[in-house]
Amino acid sequence: MPIALERVRVDPALASGSFVTTVTDVVGFFTFLGLASLVLL
Repeated sequence: MPIALERVRVDPALASGSFVTTVTDVVGFFTFLGLASLVLL
């Protein structure tokens, strides 16, 4: 990912924060849904 960001002339250190936040939110969301579906069965 950092190499692709450098090719588009974006600072990888600044742009990686949004990627980390997105991945964390998606994983947390699906973990929450998975646990909720297990509890509701």
